[in-house]
Amino acid sequence: MLRRGLPALALALGLLTVSARTPAAAQEVLEKRVFEGGAYQTRGGGTIANLRIGYQTMGSLNAAGTNAILICHFFSGNSHAFGRLAAGGPAGYWDAIIGPGKPIDTDRYFVVSADTLVNVNVPDANTVTTGPASINPDTGRPYAMTFPVVSMRDFVETQKRLLDSLGVKRLALVAGPSNGGLQAIEWAAAYPGFVERVMPVVAADIDAWMQGWLDIWESPIRLDPNWREGDYYGQGREAPLRGLAEAWKIVTLHARDRLWAKQYDRQPLEGQDPARRIGDHFAIERWLAEAAAARARTSDANSFLYMIRANQLFLNEYPSLAAAVAGGPARWLVIAAPTDRVFLSEGVGELVEALKAGGKQVATARLAGPLGHQNGVVGMAPVGARIAAFLAE
Repeated sequence: MLRRGLPALALALGLLTVSARTPAAAQEVLEKRVFEGGAYQTRGGGTIANLRIGYQTMGSLNAAGTNAILICHFFSGNSHAFGRLAAGGPAGYWDAIIGPGKPIDTDRYFVVSADTLVNVNVPDANTVTTGPASINPDTGRPYAMTFPVVSMRDFVETQKRLLDSLGVKRLALVAGPSNGGLQAIEWAAAYPGFVERVMPVVAADIDAWMQGWLDIWESPIRLDPNWREGDYYGQGREAPLRGLAEAWKIVTLHARDRLWAKQYDRQPLEGQDPARRIGDHFAIERWLAEAAAARARTSDANSFLYMIRANQLFLNEYPSLAAAVAGGPARWLVIAAPTDRVFLSEGVGELVEALKAGGKQVATARLAGPLGHQNGVVGMAPVGARIAAFLAE
């Protein structure tokens, strides 16, 4: 659900048009486009007057509209999954596996990635999303907490509108890490005849235990007096940055493993002695505080709360995970990190067993590395050959 450790995530998005058949060096710079979806009724019965989400593509759609791949992003991410959005800018988070000649080969596939509704990266002017910070045309002011509740299924439905507008008739694959993996599973349940293959990465069911963790993630925001029940967008009001930073601190540590943290074992801050002074700190505390404060400055607290709720509403239209996936696509590749502290191994195992019980063809792959949950974002290169083989099956 996180990207590269949280400090100052480079999520700026740029503009350009390129052919999918141009040389790889030129092909890396992509256009960020905006999909205008008009009025949208949420699955909960609310109305969004003007649906807008950003997206990027690479490759060419075939005449039949059947060679498309959808990449869904993680909790704190956006559509920048591959390529560069400006010359010399950072590569997308899955750029190691997406592009010309790569495991997800854009010489063969038309790859699409879109910003979700209620994307947390609202302060980034180039992240295009519709959410609580958007202007309500009925009032001329930000929706704030009057924005309709949206679910993971709403993410899928808005993406389906986008794909329809692009002429996509079938998805050869839907995939993504963490929150993106949840979207991939939701896609499989909602549109089994539209999706050929599914690849959830570091994702499993959102059960009551995980719903509780998500509540803990968001709790500091609600405790910040500057949150004001979400009414902080007005002139002269301060955003609840302290609560938001504390929320990101929880998420940051949850998404990393003990092996990563060992570099800070028993290290106090230079010149401080926590054994003698209660106000002194350890090195891990300083790292978390600085990383989370930087991330808070590039995100929106209300959007964080709405993204939490969308995750808590994963597969909420089905009685169980097994029922949701029973009629879904036949081919699955489930990629997990054994040291993931967000989606634990037993939860991933339950997903695999539910798929097998439903008669699915299920392959699995494991991600190594010290980053735990984040291995699914930044550590995909070692499983590239497995992904290529899955697409060739």
